[in-house]
Amino acid sequence: MTILETHNLRHTFGGLVALDGVSFRVQPGRIKAIIGPNGAGKTTLFNIIAGVYRPTGGSVRFRGADITGRSPDAVCRMGISRTFQNLRVFGRMTVLENVMLARHAHGRAGFTACALRLPRCRREERAAREHARQRLADLGLDPLADEPVHSLSFGQRRMVELARALAVEPTLLLLDEPASGLNTRESADLASRIRAICDGGVTVLLVEHDMTLVMDLADEVLALHHGKPLAEGPPSAVRNHPEVVSVYLGGDFDLATSAQSALRLRQP
Repeated sequence: MTILETHNLRHTFGGLVALDGVSFRVQPGRIKAIIGPNGAGKTTLFNIIAGVYRPTGGSVRFRGADITGRSPDAVCRMGISRTFQNLRVFGRMTVLENVMLARHAHGRAGFTACALRLPRCRREERAAREHARQRLADLGLDPLADEPVHSLSFGQRRMVELARALAVEPTLLLLDEPASGLNTRESADLASRIRAICDGGVTVLLVEHDMTLVMDLADEVLALHHGKPLAEGPPSAVRNHPEVVSVYLGGDFDLATSAQSALRLRQP
């Protein structure tokens, strides 16, 4: 079964068309990347899938269910989690506390039980702490569990956000430019972490400008331009697609070789 499917998605902001007829599928157990220049509609697409925006037209189906226009918390409870292009972590809280916050989606104790510190609430808190520590261990962050997030490097904070997204126990993980701001070593480590996450049973939909990471990691690539699908398929096919080369190099279809260098793509 297809895990995620969009059909003819369209979204406008006043007179600006951000998405115009975007249809694609994501198969379970795969890493699919969405690429395109700034303004291509990539983040708008993520916001529609995650329930932040209701599309002007079209639909989104997740595991066979229509989730078009559902609220972000409902989408999250169904099994879709995400990270953000701009970090959204709580700097004055510890690494562990940041990750524990994500477990609220699985909480069942009500306000009264938590306010009175009843046994059910304490059990849930212990379970959330144990689960958060395991996610930190998975990403090599366990030694930093009690450190305030503001004291970490930028790359470490990126990994904290990833750990928090995983704490929701998603079926589908949306990563919005996870390598942004990372150095070469950090990007390579991130790529290996993402592959391990996918191998562990989480399907990944990735928006990324680092073409080396995309071409090394993705099983499939969708290229967008001006809100429309430009090319879709295996990385080797998309990177050599003449329209993709044209978009990245400003219209010269004869610069495929230069495009390989400009996009920092590696031959398989």
